[in-house]
Amino acid sequence: MNHDPRASQALSWLKTQDLPSFSMQLLAGDASFRRYFRVSSEKETWVLMDAPPDKESIEPFLDVQAWLSKAGLRVPQRMALDIKQGFLLLEDFADDTWAVCRQKGMDLEPLFSDALQQLHVLQAAQVHVNLPLFDIARMQRECDLYLDWYLPKVQGVVTTQEQRHAFHQGLLPSLKTLASLPRVPVHLDFHSRNLMLPPDGLPLGMIDFQDAVMGPVTYDLASLLYDCYQNYPESLRFAWSRIFFEGLPQPLKLNFTDVKHWHACVRLTAFQRHLKALGIFSRLAYRDSKQQFLDEIPLTKQHINDEIKGLNLPESVTCLLT
Repeated sequence: MNHDPRASQALSWLKTQDLPSFSMQLLAGDASFRRYFRVSSEKETWVLMDAPPDKESIEPFLDVQAWLSKAGLRVPQRMALDIKQGFLLLEDFADDTWAVCRQKGMDLEPLFSDALQQLHVLQAAQVHVNLPLFDIARMQRECDLYLDWYLPKVQGVVTTQEQRHAFHQGLLPSLKTLASLPRVPVHLDFHSRNLMLPPDGLPLGMIDFQDAVMGPVTYDLASLLYDCYQNYPESLRFAWSRIFFEGLPQPLKLNFTDVKHWHACVRLTAFQRHLKALGIFSRLAYRDSKQQFLDEIPLTKQHINDEIKGLNLPESVTCLLT
């Protein structure tokens, strides 16, 4: 790995950690500057996070990891750490993400059931870390990713200042609705690529949680049911949404007139999330040269087309969505 200075640096660091004889293999990265390597000895494996200190801080990950672990959620345990160099050695949940389990044709019902139970635990967890607020200003910045990256780079549409202003104003009532929902701890990326079935089985392992926020009670469920990488029948989504709603504490349930009102808010949450996702996929492709993320755009766009049918959005918004 001499052509890869960070990998060579990581290898040198690992050799100081008193591990048995091992090999190191690059795993898939994520939508950031972080990379991951599998470190394998004869009897055991670990995952090495490579977070270049000038680009990605490990500390938010460590803070949230410790908090989630204390709350009783299954997150990878820390084995070794070097904050200055940006290396973190973690427990390995292996390769079976939720997405892989679905590809293998596994029964998803136990996974859904476990995921919903874990979300209830997460939402009830006492917050011991400083989680940012998922407020209207943040939602608007995320929607701007759609205007700044998806429209010009993928659709070839450059918006005027007047169009942008009208788009913002047209979306504002929807964003105010989301901001008015009860706030709970939110993973923020609770989907099929960040939920793992470890070798010893359920409960699911949770990864990529460092961007956790305090946000709408509907958010993580929307991420799971209206996953950018998966498509489920709406009847299945509604069935699991109902189960989750029925399991909410009464003070949270009282904010919704019934399960249909609840599910409409889940779908509205998914709509806002998908606007952000289209922008992020486009930025990853055209700014960061991660062209594979263009493959995720068609399904995400399909989700948006499905969701706007039930939303009473003004022409100033829909004209830039279709």
